[in-house]
Amino acid sequence: MATIDCSIPFGGPLLGNVDTPDSWIAELKRLGYRAAFSPLQPGASDDDILAYKNVARENGIIIAEVGAWSNMVSPDETERAESIKKCVASLELADALEANCCVNVSGSRNTNYWAGPHKDNLTSETFDLIVEVVREVIDAVKPTRTFFALEAMPWAYPDSPDNYLRLIKAIDRDRFGVHLDPVNLVVSPQLFFRNGNLISECFRKLGPHILSCHGKDIVLREDNFIPQLDEVRPGIGQLDYRTFLTELARLKRVPLLMEHLETEEEYAQAAAYVRSVGVEVGVSL
Repeated sequence: MATIDCSIPFGGPLLGNVDTPDSWIAELKRLGYRAAFSPLQPGASDDDILAYKNVARENGIIIAEVGAWSNMVSPDETERAESIKKCVASLELADALEANCCVNVSGSRNTNYWAGPHKDNLTSETFDLIVEVVREVIDAVKPTRTFFALEAMPWAYPDSPDNYLRLIKAIDRDRFGVHLDPVNLVVSPQLFFRNGNLISECFRKLGPHILSCHGKDIVLREDNFIPQLDEVRPGIGQLDYRTFLTELARLKRVPLLMEHLETEEEYAQAAAYVRSVGVEVGVSL
């Protein structure tokens, strides 16, 4: 695989006390991060938004995403309405912060697990509902400095590169985009063993729409007759990070954020691994 000479804004959660713009920047610098999750939640004051936006710009930090995690397609109308309200407020915050995106998963028809599997998730009716609610959120905010994005889930739309394209076309809004987490698209042994091909397909088909990425890793249990895929720390699974980083580096200023680890030591180990692969392929993080 050919190497390239460029960089990826890289980061992860901050586990320390970072409740001021100065402490936030200091911690990002200590960890060598150039990308960050939003330091603020919806409802933040205009002064705080301006302070964090300015300090990020002054220090070359990309605010990658504002999370709007909630169930936009819940069968419970009250829960769905609250989710849409949260998504609107989160998208407004992302626009004010000039974050790369506001991100959510599409949700689930499961009444017990807001992002869990359900027989009705991957149906035409739910696809149409996703289109409706995403349009509602974007049209309510009319963002000009950010985008609303959906992250893939194994059992909910978008669950493949082609279904991402279907949603982009159906939603038909310039301010809708892709949040790419390749691990969430690895849903079978076939895809697991060929995940580099899957990653390349994602960038080939979705590249211009990708706004932010998550970096995890994945293993397939070998002591079980029923396929079982588990998320693990980057570096101890088999996600093809050489392909992931090479493809991502071709997109300018699209950040990669680690997630779902418990301790600073785990994040340090994950970051060291990702950066070591970057060295191999000529990408700095």
